[in-house]
Amino acid sequence: MGNRKNGRYVAAMVSALLAMAAPVASYAEDIQPAALTAAQSTLVTSAQKLGATDVRSFAAPDGGFILAGKLEGDQFSVAFPAKWNHSALLYVHGYSTPGTPVAVPDDPLSNGTGANGVLLEAYRDGYAAGHSAYDKAGMGVQTATENTLRLRNFLAKLGATRFLISGTSMGGNITLSLIEQYPKAFAGALSSCGVTDGWESLFGQLIDMRAAYNLLTEGTPYALPGEHDLTRSALPMDSPAGEAATSEAFRWGRIGQIAMPILSLAQAAQANPTGREARILKQVASIGGFEPEPASIAFPLVTATLGMDDLNRTLGGSIYGNDGKVYASAEMTAEEAAAFNAKIQRITADPQAVANARRWHQATGRFTVPLVTIHNRIDSLVPYAQSEALGRIVAAAGNGKRLVQYTVPGTKAPLPVGGVEGYTHCGFSPEQSAAAWEALRGWVETGKRPAVEAVR
Repeated sequence: MGNRKNGRYVAAMVSALLAMAAPVASYAEDIQPAALTAAQSTLVTSAQKLGATDVRSFAAPDGGFILAGKLEGDQFSVAFPAKWNHSALLYVHGYSTPGTPVAVPDDPLSNGTGANGVLLEAYRDGYAAGHSAYDKAGMGVQTATENTLRLRNFLAKLGATRFLISGTSMGGNITLSLIEQYPKAFAGALSSCGVTDGWESLFGQLIDMRAAYNLLTEGTPYALPGEHDLTRSALPMDSPAGEAATSEAFRWGRIGQIAMPILSLAQAAQANPTGREARILKQVASIGGFEPEPASIAFPLVTATLGMDDLNRTLGGSIYGNDGKVYASAEMTAEEAAAFNAKIQRITADPQAVANARRWHQATGRFTVPLVTIHNRIDSLVPYAQSEALGRIVAAAGNGKRLVQYTVPGTKAPLPVGGVEGYTHCGFSPEQSAAAWEALRGWVETGKRPAVEAVR
C-alpha cells in the first residue's frame, strides 16, 4: 500500500468519491440580468414590499425571469416562466457535510439542480420553480421545513395558488415533514431517493456500519483516523483558528482523511477477493445493510463519522442505541459473531433526541395529497429499504390510494481507475426524473392516478 502506484490509485478513488458525494450547487455565473416586462417588474416590486431584501432579477429561458433575494436573511431564488400558470414547484435539497456553505444556486434551473432537472421540467410546464437556503448544513429538516414553508407563503402573496414540493435524499424526508405537518400547504409531493422511513432507521444502519468498521479494522492500516467513539465525530468540522468557517479545502480535506483508508481497504479487497481485506469489507457491509463495494462503504462512513457532532447538537443527543442488540452476519462464523458482539461499542439512545428525530421527521403515512416516490433498487447512501418501509407505513395508515412508488435499477459511475465503479446515490437519469415529475403533475392536475409503468 505504500508504493507510488498504489498512492495514485487511491488518491484517484478519493477524488471520484468526493465528486460523487458533493451536493450539486451550480452557481451559474453566466446568468444575465433580466429585461423585465411590466408584469415581471410588478412581481419584483411586490416582493420588495413583502419584505424580500437583496432582490435581484435574472433572465430565464423563453422570456421568463428569476427572482432572487433573501427572506428574513435566508437566500431564495424562484424562476417564473413568461406564461406563469400561478402554480409553483419548490425543491428541498439533501444532506450536506457540516461546514458546507448554505447558499443555493441563484439559478434554480441550472444543470442538475432539483433532482436532476425537475425544477426545469416544472418551469417548462408553466410552474414557478425555486428553492430556499437552510439555516445550517448537516441535519437540517426543521430549518428546511420552516424556510420552505416561508417561501411558499411568500409566493402565495405574489399570486401563486397551487404548490407542489419535491425533495431528494434528506429532502425526501423534508417533503414528508411538509405534507404531513402542514396538510393544506401543498397539493402534491415527489420524493426521490428519500429518507422516507426516518432517521432512527437510517442512522442506525450508518452507526452500526461505523461500529463494525472500527472494530474489524482495529490495528490495521485501514483504521479510521481520529475519535472512534460512536457518539462523536471522528474529526472536528470546525475550521482551525484563522481559517474561514466554511473553507472548502478544509472540509474536503476532512472527507479525504476518512475516505482514504476505506478506499485503501477496497483496493486491497479487489486485489485479493479471498483475502482478509475482502472479508472485512463484506462483514462491514453486511452489518450496515449495504453493498460490499467502495461507494456503498465510503458514503455511509463519511456521513456517520463527520456528521455525528452536528446530529447530536441538532437533535439533543444520540437517536440510536444498540444496548442488547445481537449482531449477526452471514459473512461471519459463529465464533467471529460471538467475539464481535462481545467487543462492539454499546451506546444508548437519548429519549429527547429520539422525540426530536421523530418530529423532524418520522413518517406517519397520514398525508392528504398525492405522493410519488422514486428510488434506485441499490443506493449507496439511502438504502432501498427506506422506500419499502414507507410503503408499509402508508399501508398501515390505510392511505395507499395517495401513494405511488417507482423503483428503478441501481446505477454505477466509473471511478478514474481501470475497471472500478461504485453505486451512486440518487442515480436517476434525466428521463426518469422527468417522468416522475410528469406522473405527479398529471395526478395533481387531473386526479388520475399515474400508471405503474410511468417511470422506468
